[in-house]
Amino acid sequence: MKTDSQLQQDVMAELNWEPAVHAAQIGVEVNDGVVTLAGEVSSYCEKLDAERAAQRVRGVRALAVEMKIKLSAFGQRSDADIAESARNILGWTSSLPVDAVKVLVQDGWLTLSGDVEWHYQRQAAADSLRGLAGVTGISNQIAVEPAPTATVVKADIEAALRRRAKADAKTVVVEVAGGDVTLSGTVHSWAERDLATRSAWGSAGVRRVVDRMNLVY
Repeated sequence: MKTDSQLQQDVMAELNWEPAVHAAQIGVEVNDGVVTLAGEVSSYCEKLDAERAAQRVRGVRALAVEMKIKLSAFGQRSDADIAESARNILGWTSSLPVDAVKVLVQDGWLTLSGDVEWHYQRQAAADSLRGLAGVTGISNQIAVEPAPTATVVKADIEAALRRRAKADAKTVVVEVAGGDVTLSGTVHSWAERDLATRSAWGSAGVRRVVDRMNLVY
């Protein structure tokens, strides 16, 4: 088991190793395995890259993000410009139905709304806009259309976990109520946790995934 000091050093090293992150501008604090990232980053993408880098480190139990985005002069754009660019990008995203996603921009923050059939389409909309200059955050409020029966969804998710998971990842328990999926049980790494949540989101009509899994190293 790593000490907080060891974990802090490992997270700082991982941030330094990640080329998309300016690690010198990010502070790292650790308390009982909970990592807090603070400081300034120059874009929304860099903020996400820093979060992912910290999550890759073994021993991180939870992550608190207090980083602020300070756009460079090059990265600053008007809300109207961002909205127009976002509309064009969504129109060229082949996985999205035409005009399925609406965009609202306020102070660089994008709010996405509309209806799609699959979660991957919902995710594709947000992913396609994360690198857009001037974006300071994204609120993904796109809804997934009603799911099939809970029994079908549960069976699909459990089958996906059996195909993909290692033996010790089979301790994940799946519960379905309408379009909401709750995952509980035990996983042993962020990768296993991501595998379980991605498997849950991969079923048609899933609107929400509640992660109640315990991360045990």
